[in-house]
Amino acid sequence: MRCSALPEDLVAAQCAWERTYRSLADPANRQRTTALRRRLLRLSVQVWWHPYWQQAGSGQRCAPRPESWNQDPGR
Repeated sequence: MRCSALPEDLVAAQCAWERTYRSLADPANRQRTTALRRRLLRLSVQVWWHPYWQQAGSGQRCAPRPESWNQDPGR
């Protein structure tokens, strides 16, 4: 199955989220925690509500589900 490419702005926001999260976890940034938390929240909203997810939520997936997911749990 072919995957559509993620939009550049979504990838950039996710990368910024990862960098901000790592900065927040770094003890050297104790003086900046409020600013980093605010940035992390803003980026979380940006990633979560990106229009791409509305299109991706239409049932199209990039990878098929593992066969084990299709098995009945009672087996």
